[in-house]
Amino acid sequence: MTTALLVAALLMGFFGSPHCLGMCGGLVTAFGLSMKDVSPAKRRALVATYHLGRLTSYAFLGLVAGLIGTTLLEPLMKGNSLPRILLGLVLVFVGVTMLGAPFLNKLERFGMRFWQYLSPVRQKVFPLNTFPRALSAGLLWGFLPCGLVYGALLIAVVAHNPLSGAALMFVFGLGTVPMLVATHETVGWLRDKIGRFRLRQLNGAIMVLSGLAVVFVPMIMMNMHGGHDMGSGANGAGSHAQMDHSSSSAMISDADDPTRHDMSQMDHSMHNMDDNSATVEDTQ
Repeated sequence: MTTALLVAALLMGFFGSPHCLGMCGGLVTAFGLSMKDVSPAKRRALVATYHLGRLTSYAFLGLVAGLIGTTLLEPLMKGNSLPRILLGLVLVFVGVTMLGAPFLNKLERFGMRFWQYLSPVRQKVFPLNTFPRALSAGLLWGFLPCGLVYGALLIAVVAHNPLSGAALMFVFGLGTVPMLVATHETVGWLRDKIGRFRLRQLNGAIMVLSGLAVVFVPMIMMNMHGGHDMGSGANGAGSHAQMDHSSSSAMISDADDPTRHDMSQMDHSMHNMDDNSATVEDTQ
């Protein structure tokens, strides 16, 4: 897992947080009303506690998603580029979803059934006047159905590591915290800025481009490098062929000119005679 992927998860949470405010605004309001009788200092501590519980649930979901990706996709991801391609496609999918495509709406409706099933448990954590209750409320909140969360979980699946999946989801949750803990005035300002500059759509476009780059840039580089290697191989083969041709030509020329072999033998014999004469003279 790279730092760039963590940054992408953080920005996804931050620029997608207006969607979170729409989904979770009523829940945050209910939490606030249940803490109206506590002191401001304890209230802030309780808010931090239930957000910690929410991020813990996200990390747990990321851990499960990473475990699923590791166990189910592991046999398909050895010795090939499938992990990189799958990550790129998921980034494109999530980016298009942030641009407004309703791909995850059905999944949200399915998750809402599970959320309704938890209704009796949710009622037991109110009022949020103690830290165990606040933590429990946050842990339950992490299972609230949300298309943005499901998109982040898809990234956690292809993170190819349970701990990486947990870290991605925790960082994603951190990105959503500023919008959900801000005062009403600050919430209005944040929503206005994010909407005016279309920061969510911009982040979605960046994720789409990043996903396409993850998929196609290595392929292009590989093709360019492969063509260079083929050219180098052709030059090397040509040089080797020239050396073989020269050696063959030399062997053929020796076979075609037998006098060359005879002359070399005569020179060798005369050299031996001279050596013998010198030896006799030295003996006398």
